[in-house]
Amino acid sequence: MSPRVKNAAATREAILASARSRFIEESYDNVGLREIAGDAGVDVALIGRYFGSKEELFKEVLRAGKKPDWLDPSVGHRELPAYLASLAVEEDCADRKKHAEGLLIMLRSASSPKAGEVIRQALREDVLEPIAKLLPGADAEVRSSLALSIFFGTNVMRTIMAVEPLCQCDSGSVRGHMQRLLEAALTGDRTA
Repeated sequence: MSPRVKNAAATREAILASARSRFIEESYDNVGLREIAGDAGVDVALIGRYFGSKEELFKEVLRAGKKPDWLDPSVGHRELPAYLASLAVEEDCADRKKHAEGLLIMLRSASSPKAGEVIRQALREDVLEPIAKLLPGADAEVRSSLALSIFFGTNVMRTIMAVEPLCQCDSGSVRGHMQRLLEAALTGDRTA
């Protein structure tokens, strides 16, 4: 165990960073609080003090990994496909790496009953509902879910699995193809 950090905010951040690293590498069910505490150089009781439980710590890891302002409020339903396509092929390497790590955390832990529910709730509240609110029509939630499937699938194939030619393809080309797919999903247009 490394020397304990004395500052409460620094201790909390050290626990979060250790938990994030562990959840990137292993599933929720395979990560122990003692391992996280050891990596952070703190006593395991401090995790309970700062986060309450492993589940709450996992929620915080998911929350810390997302951009709070990811959906620009000026984007309307007509601009949404282009906007989402641009987000999917971000050029900033740091953002792309952080996004890939967030996907890994979700993918590794999605089959866990506890973590899976946390992930589904976060996706519903932070992504699906905000997109659905922008869409006209009765089946907006279904179309929002389809768009998210396209978005996540493309990102998994490009960043995590590095499937060629998708990961080597020009970002502009990928963005254009993705925009058309997202337009079809978000509008419900079956001819696109």
